Amino acid sequence: MLLCFGFSWPINACKAWKARNTKSTSLLFLLLILFGYVCGILAKLTNPAYMSEFSKKWYVLSVYVVNLVSLIINLLVYFRNRMIEKRQ
Repeated sequence: MLLCFGFSWPINACKAWKARNTKSTSLLFLLLILFGYVCGILAKLTNPAYMSEFSKKWYVLSVYVVNLVSLIINLLVYFRNRMIEKRQ
C-alpha cells in the first residue's frame, strides 16, 4: 500500500500542476491522508518493539516519510492552483 501511494502522489502532483485548477483535488482528502501519515510515523517512533529493531526495519519509516513529503508537495500544488483560480 505504501509503495503504491508513494508512486501515485508524484503522478497526482504533476497532473494537478498541469491542470492549474483544484477541480479534481479534495483538500479534505489530502489533509486526512496527511493526518494518517503523521499518525503512522508517530506510531512507528513510539513503538518500542519497532525502535529496538530499527536498524533492520528503517526502510518502513523511510517510506512513510517519502510519502509524507510527496503529499506535502501535493498540498503546495493545491494551494498554488487555488491562487491561480482566484486570480482568474
